[in-house]
Amino acid sequence: MTKKISPDELAELIDNAQNFVLIDTLPRTAYDEGHLPGAISIVSDEILIRAPREVPDRGKMIVVYCASAVCQRAGLAAERLESLGYTNVLHYVDGKRGWLDSGRELEAS
Repeated sequence: MTKKISPDELAELIDNAQNFVLIDTLPRTAYDEGHLPGAISIVSDEILIRAPREVPDRGKMIVVYCASAVCQRAGLAAERLESLGYTNVLHYVDGKRGWLDSGRELEAS
């Protein structure tokens, strides 16, 4: 079962420039409109193909997110990452909506 990460915990990782990969699992157009600071775009349907190329270290911390708490893309992506042998996957359940609701800003591409 994938561990969850809170908005404050994620903000701390970003603010402290921790060594982790933040993955936006939404379609590229949604990513381009705005994403969490430092996130890369890997659509959940492409995780199985792109993750091994873009994140070869299967022990590296990875945080996945999507649009909001009702979006299921990030949860699916987390399951797929774990099926590939990634051991440090975290799910930011609140997604972009939660990030904005907590008073934080998005970056645009």
